[in-house]
Amino acid sequence: MKDEFYIQRCIELAQKALGKTYPNPLVGSVIVHDGKIIGEGYHHKAGENHAEINAINSVKDKDLIPESTIYVSLEPCAHYGKTPPCALKIKELGFKKVVIGAMDSHDKVNGKGKKIIQEAGIEVASGVLEKECMILNKRFFTFHEKKRPFIILKWAQSGDGFMDKNFKPTSISNDLVNQFVHQWRSDEHAILVGTQTALNDNPSLTVRNVEGENPVRILIDFDLKVPADFTIYNPEAKTLVFNLNKEEIQDHIHFIKIKKENFLARLMEALYHEQIQSVIIEGGRYTLQKFIEANLWDEAIIIKNENARFENGTKAPDFNHMLKDTRKYRDNSIEFYQNTY
Repeated sequence: MKDEFYIQRCIELAQKALGKTYPNPLVGSVIVHDGKIIGEGYHHKAGENHAEINAINSVKDKDLIPESTIYVSLEPCAHYGKTPPCALKIKELGFKKVVIGAMDSHDKVNGKGKKIIQEAGIEVASGVLEKECMILNKRFFTFHEKKRPFIILKWAQSGDGFMDKNFKPTSISNDLVNQFVHQWRSDEHAILVGTQTALNDNPSLTVRNVEGENPVRILIDFDLKVPADFTIYNPEAKTLVFNLNKEEIQDHIHFIKIKKENFLARLMEALYHEQIQSVIIEGGRYTLQKFIEANLWDEAIIIKNENARFENGTKAPDFNHMLKDTRKYRDNSIEFYQNTY
């Protein structure tokens, strides 16, 4: 059980960087000597030290390392990127044992890190709390295994199933839910809307009610109808604009040409190319329904205000799936769904 205890601590450490490491995974690491934690660390941001290096650097007495076990939530990397391979550092320092949560399915790692360590004569155990470690990096694993981002559907609706009243932007969420949404927005890599939502709501799609990173904004605007002075074009975040004719980079705005035929498949391919690991689909009914009909989603979050009765307006998407969890926020509830494919 002690291995599970230390891997759980690795997961807790890794979660501190949620939303900040893209396109890298979330990783935590703990170093244990004689039943005592002597070092720990996590990956803070892409381009900076990996979790194992931060954990090693935190050890005060480096002489203890050859008699220590290093725990890591994800297989140590085996390739040179912006930083050297962690597997080679572990080999160089000569740890007594390495315990890995989940193996890394990324082509550049995928067993190579574990092999380097084993061939150095170091004992390796893997698959400890594997499911929990994979959930921690559900975005990373989906991206590398399915060659597309992790897709999250999100909308708010009244008690009688409308997204607005009389087809005009209408507030549905209370302050508590808005805070939750902004925190969650900062955790994900990108957020997507279509032309009509951008025109109707003029959204900023940034993080405001909490501290956090602004997601990459994705606008589907085939005919470039959204005016350049709309908020979605402001310099607060990188913005990808998918359209039929224009291929151009203007500072933080990237215009990307895309065809309408087989659109969702083309979009997933383009977002994979842009290294976008997760996307909140926050569009209107039309956009959301397209993803639902294609069964192209991993999680869905529906905000409901049961007390609101709009009677007329844009109907919420048709969505019939098994509820996973519900949370109450005063007069609002948030329903959580998970796609079982």
